[in-house]
Formats: sequence, C-alpha cells, structure tokens
Amino acid sequence: MTDAAETAPTRRRTSIGGRRNPESAAAILDAAAAILAENGLGGFSIEAVARRAGAGKPTIYRWWPNKAALLIDVYARQKETVLQADTGSLQGDLEDVLSRLFDFWRHTPAGAAFRSIIAEAQSDPEALERLRAFLIERRAYVREIVERGIARGDLPADADGAAIVEMLFGFAWMRLLTGDLGAAEDIPRRVHLILKGAA
Repeated sequence: MTDAAETAPTRRRTSIGGRRNPESAAAILDAAAAILAENGLGGFSIEAVARRAGAGKPTIYRWWPNKAALLIDVYARQKETVLQADTGSLQGDLEDVLSRLFDFWRHTPAGAAFRSIIAEAQSDPEALERLRAFLIERRAYVREIVERGIARGDLPADADGAAIVEMLFGFAWMRLLTGDLGAAEDIPRRVHLILKGAA
C-alpha cells in the first residue's frame, strides 16, 4: 500500500550546511510529527520525512544522526507544560504533574513520539542512551517536587525520593504504552498508594 507521506507533494528547501536552518528544521519536525501521528512507528522513516518536508536525507542525517534523535526532538519540541504552582501538598503536586502529563500525551503528537522512542530503544543501544540522557532532566524535575514535599514534612525525612520517582514514571509509562491515558480519574488513588508505601 502506498504511504500518503511518500506521495505528498513537496517543495525542496535550501540547505545552509551543517548549521540548522530554522525554517528547514521546523519543516522536518512538523513532517516527522505528522507522519508519526498518521502512520505510527511502522510507517515512520527518514525517507518519508524528507519527502514530506521537502528536505534532503543527507540534511536530516547531518542534523539528526538517527531516527531516535529525530523522535526525541519531535517530543521535546511539543514543550509539555508540567510546571505548576505549588499546591501546598506533595499529593496535590504529583496529581497535577501526572494529570498534565497525561493530557499532554493524549492531545499532542508527543504521546505517539514517546512510545516510538521507547520502542526504538529496545533494539538500538544508541537510542537507549539518548533516551536515558533525555530523561535525566525530566526525572530531576519530579525529584525536586518530591524533595520539596519531604522538606515540608509531607513524608518522613528518610523517605526514598528516587524510588518514588521511579514508581511514578513506571505508572505513567505503563498507561502510555497500553493506551490507557483516558483513565485519569484514578490518578489521586495511585499517587496516594505510592506515597503511602514510601511513608
């Protein structure tokens, strides 16, 4: 079956060498997000992205050395907003983070992009390393929220903040990978159980 992404009319863009042309980079990321949303990881290829964006494959590979690198930029570009005001409790803070994250995954191309990044990482060691590096900042942000709650007295001083973050990520990833992001009403209960176990 012919992939619509392969046959869509394109306009060739001018390369400016190794330095990224903002217009071309934006077109490539737009094309990658659209193809991923339309066809999933199975229908995603650098060739399809190049045709949709009107860019040369060498340009894409010069700026993104592999599919995983491109997918991570597609995800990061969505600018998910998990930043929130201090609700006054760790329970409330983490409920808010997860609710915003689920909405972000559900209503933008980011959910499909992140599922694809995880899938690529299962068989590509370089993709796995890129995923691990990408997650450092994300995990650190949630860890700061947890440590703030511990300092506030929401949990004992010896509570394992790293373990709490891992359990939260595990819950969120399981929901993402199984397509169960719509069941957000049980987020408060899940957060309560995680924090209760850490107390």
